[in-house]
Amino acid sequence: MKLTHALAFTGTLAFAAVLSTAVVAQQADHSQHGGSQAQQPDHSQHAGHMTHQVGGQQTMNHAAAATQPTQAGQDAFAAIQEIVSILSADPATDWSKVNIDALRDHLVDMHRVTLYAQVAGEQIEGGMRYTVTGDTETAASIKRMVTAHARQVSQDSRWSAATSELANGVTLVVTTDHANDVAKIRGLGFAGFMVQGNHHQPHHLMMATGGFGGHQH
Repeated sequence: MKLTHALAFTGTLAFAAVLSTAVVAQQADHSQHGGSQAQQPDHSQHAGHMTHQVGGQQTMNHAAAATQPTQAGQDAFAAIQEIVSILSADPATDWSKVNIDALRDHLVDMHRVTLYAQVAGEQIEGGMRYTVTGDTETAASIKRMVTAHARQVSQDSRWSAATSELANGVTLVVTTDHANDVAKIRGLGFAGFMVQGNHHQPHHLMMATGGFGGHQH
């Protein structure tokens, strides 16, 4: 009986020892596995940094594009640039006939007439009479530009526009038989009359390509 109890006790101790060894081994394995996880590199901060870099680059590119200048800087320069762009984009352009200098000469005329011409206006029956004069260069621009424009307006509208040459400019008479247009003619004045019609831009293209553009230099 005592021997049986002793054997049973000894077996219990052996089982406990085996169980304890297994638990310790499992804990050690788990600790090593956890340590391996802890030693793995954390890519989250790197990914966040990369995202910040990419996002920052996109922001910089957008800001750079948004701050690019769009104005040509001078009206005559911009008009010439526009015509050159149109001609360059058209494969049918015959560059042997292109004359950008003729367009520039016309733009000089426009500049002088718009800014330097001296204008005296008076109301007449059905419209206005203007005496448009200037110095030698301005007078030459007036004679070319105002005469051609008056002829074009008479062709394109229900107004009558006629010029007579002076030594230093022209006399311009603008009238209409339509009573409702009289106030408009008078309100526009000389400068407003000179911008009437949609022929200016097409004429610029015609001048640049060697076609008839309204007046000769």
